[in-house]
Amino acid sequence: MMQPWKLTAAAAADAIAAGNLTSEALVRACLDRIAEREAAVQAWAWLDPDAAIAEARRRDAEAPRGPLHGVPVGIKDMIDTGDMPTEYNSPLYPGHRPARDAACVSILRSAGLVVLGKVATVEFASLGRTAPTRNPLDPGHTPGGSSSGSGAAVGAGMAPLALGTQTGGSVIRPASFCGVFGMKPSYGLIGTEGIKVYAQSLDTIGYMARSAEDLSRLSLVLGVVEEMPEPAALPALRIGVCRTPHRAEAAPETHDAIERAAGRLADAGAAIEAVADPPAFDGLTEAQDRIMHWEGRGAYRAEYLAQPAILHPAFRDEVENAKGRTIPQINEAYDRMAIARIEFATAFAGYDAWLTPAVIGEAPAGLESTGEALFNRMWTALHGPCITIPAHRGPNGLPVGVQIVSPRLSDAGLLAVAEAISPVLATR
Repeated sequence: MMQPWKLTAAAAADAIAAGNLTSEALVRACLDRIAEREAAVQAWAWLDPDAAIAEARRRDAEAPRGPLHGVPVGIKDMIDTGDMPTEYNSPLYPGHRPARDAACVSILRSAGLVVLGKVATVEFASLGRTAPTRNPLDPGHTPGGSSSGSGAAVGAGMAPLALGTQTGGSVIRPASFCGVFGMKPSYGLIGTEGIKVYAQSLDTIGYMARSAEDLSRLSLVLGVVEEMPEPAALPALRIGVCRTPHRAEAAPETHDAIERAAGRLADAGAAIEAVADPPAFDGLTEAQDRIMHWEGRGAYRAEYLAQPAILHPAFRDEVENAKGRTIPQINEAYDRMAIARIEFATAFAGYDAWLTPAVIGEAPAGLESTGEALFNRMWTALHGPCITIPAHRGPNGLPVGVQIVSPRLSDAGLLAVAEAISPVLATR
């Protein structure tokens, strides 16, 4: 068997179930990997190795509870944990200890997973301070955000799984930048109880992993799907290529990633067709941005009133509506998103997935910015599932993912497509 920290979550769970590996050995291997890489990557906001080992021992003493029993997972520091601090990377919440686990964390523990620790986030998963986290493949580049630690921890081999959240592109972008698989499920399928919400009509819990099967298993655990999807038959797939209204903004490596992915899938027998953007896609990214910041006004109002001097200026501007967004603009944005969901579902009929860019290009240099969510915002607004697959590398040798999408509540079908096409596309 390869070193345990290198295993996919599915392979590790199977080895634990077969008695060929213990949860404790897997957790210790991950902790050793963290000790080796954390100084350079800085993916973690909180670790308690003794607690993680003790939890792993409890899992080893139990009968398997689910398809990922005994597998460690990192939890984004926007998601409450009753036995660890949740600080949101904010000076307003030093040492904050929630009373209980968030609902999604409780589900993971009930299914037998081991919470390894808290992974770093951009402040409040939105504006303000970036995380200190670095891209595990090149520390001079960003890992993406806001789920910075989630992508970096999985990309560095520190954990086979990590939870994140997405309001714009906070799961898909860091997964792409760090060369791992990522999924944003359909909006509303995973409860957000116990999460510091930014935009209530957009925020979605997502996750990062090392394989499409890992995403499927975690989707089953979290209730996104009711049974494990069977990989689709690749030659029977009909896949649309959607370059979006932002195609001109994509870097050459992103164009190359889409072209090569489409070519490989066609060579494998899939039917590949270019698709036109539905009319409501024009202005959809701008609509998402308006709604995100409008709803952010309410998200941080309590902090604004209680500690305005400590609150980052970006959040003060949010609450004060510094950009002067008007009620008619907001209503138009809500309506555009609703219309676009209908148009997308109509245009998608007959397809199994649409292939589309995940990012503008490879991870930018520096840590001042986590990159732009230009190729993510519209899909988040559409409320459907999105999956990114590590499929290409850019001019600096850094990963460039491709994204597959489908209309809301079609998660099982999209996972089946991801499992079918990832052996053809995936590269590290």
